[in-house]
Amino acid sequence: MSQTIFLLEDDADISRLVRYQLEANGFIVQAFANAGEVLPAAERKAPGLFLLDIMVPGGDGLDLCRRLRLNPALSSIPVIFLTALASESDRVHGLELGADDYITKPFSTRELLARVKAVLRRFERHEPAETIRMGDIEIDSGAMQLRVRGEVVTTTATEFRLLDYLARHPGRVFSRDQLLDAVWGDARFVTPRSVDVYVRRIREKIEDDAEDPRYLKTMRGAGYRFERPDRIAQTLTVAAVTE
Repeated sequence: MSQTIFLLEDDADISRLVRYQLEANGFIVQAFANAGEVLPAAERKAPGLFLLDIMVPGGDGLDLCRRLRLNPALSSIPVIFLTALASESDRVHGLELGADDYITKPFSTRELLARVKAVLRRFERHEPAETIRMGDIEIDSGAMQLRVRGEVVTTTATEFRLLDYLARHPGRVFSRDQLLDAVWGDARFVTPRSVDVYVRRIREKIEDDAEDPRYLKTMRGAGYRFERPDRIAQTLTVAAVTE
């Protein structure tokens, strides 16, 4: 993954401070003060991470994050919000838009650096690359690409990692805390209930009916399980024979 970071921050003092700390630790930083400049620059050469303030000229970081997540070439790049908006509803909104971490101002540069490294580390490939095919779904971990019924479906990096992790362990029930440890690691702003938000978003992308999921099952009181279509068929066959 590229070690270039795109920093969107209109406060010149904060921008200089953040840039100095990141560059002192080996990162390449391209700083922007206007939200409208970031997407065109990323389309020319994608960074390894976006570090976005929310209240900036030329739009805002939230809208920029939304547009990044809709861009197939950029949707898998991690996003961290760095903002003065600190309420729980602000954090949840950032998560729902696809943020991978959420840092509130004021912040310590040591914490900022640790969180940036943690997010980048989270997206390093630890599992061997493989392609998983189940029913209508194809998950190519090498290309970080999801296909549903033969069509490429855009996902965020976190959505893909969660789906890939569950699909690698079909039939196993994972609690929210177990999924947090496996997929998010030490991200501090993510709560067990945040997993529900991501599961809902994944279902909207892979299921024919997100309200009656075929693949990604809720195990009430326990967590979530990825169901193989062949096991679903076997269960239906056994039930029919029994009846």
